Amino acid sequence: MKIVVAGGSGFVGRALVAALAARGDSVLLLTRGATGDARGLVRALTWDGKSTGDWARDLDGADAVINLCGENVAAGRWTPARKIQLLKSRVESTRALVAAISQAARRPKALINASAVGYYGIAPEGACAEGAPQGRDFLAALCGQWEREALAAEPLGVRVVPARLGVVLGDGGGALAKMALPFKLFAGGPLGSGRQPVPWIHRDDAVGALLFALERDALTGPVNVVAPQALDNRAFSAALGRALGRPSWLPAPAFALKAALGEMSSLALGGQRAEPKKLLDAGYAFKFATLDPALAALFPK
Repeated sequence: MKIVVAGGSGFVGRALVAALAARGDSVLLLTRGATGDARGLVRALTWDGKSTGDWARDLDGADAVINLCGENVAAGRWTPARKIQLLKSRVESTRALVAAISQAARRPKALINASAVGYYGIAPEGACAEGAPQGRDFLAALCGQWEREALAAEPLGVRVVPARLGVVLGDGGGALAKMALPFKLFAGGPLGSGRQPVPWIHRDDAVGALLFALERDALTGPVNVVAPQALDNRAFSAALGRALGRPSWLPAPAFALKAALGEMSSLALGGQRAEPKKLLDAGYAFKFATLDPALAALFPK
């Protein structure tokens, strides 16, 4: 297949591009910096992440577009300026890709567009399958607008799958490195009350789910990209302590997190009990359906 990947230099994107190349797909990577692989299966084109340009011609005849663009929501306090940048990095990139798709003589058949389970807002009670309503906080509004930009490709005859990602666990970066540091210093424990759900997924399964969505023509609309096992923060912290051989006894008070992080503390103190109903119904087989084996693979003894 010929796949166009935007945002392929990030934590999930790097693993996805490697998986596509490993199975023999031709990958066009839209990026701010040049990259490629030894076999020449990955070709990079420079893109500013918000404008159409000469690269749009390369969408003609592509089988699909995968868009993972978006600045890291956990990289800094959510000041008014930061919120605007978080939104623009998602909306402008998606809008430019849909515009390029509309101009293609032979349009891609599918657009797999990143989103997040933050779409459901802070929802600690009850399972959030894909039909659950949108939340009302900042992240929910961010995800809702992001998805609406992607769904503008549907009238063009393109199958659109907003992939609502949970907390992606993997080595070499991502959220797990920050989560593990206090435990390595013997200062780990639950955050706040510890009762908030943690919708997690191993990076191998995040990539696997994106490839699964790419290949399943019947899969359309939002898809929760999370593991089947639902855990609260206390159970998640205990599992992380076991994997690292460290205690999980020192809670981080909610007031301290709110003082340090401001509104961004909702990432740690909120949560959604998202469930991967569409993936399971469509037959996706998780490599890591439960947390202990996932962490054991990431922190081998």
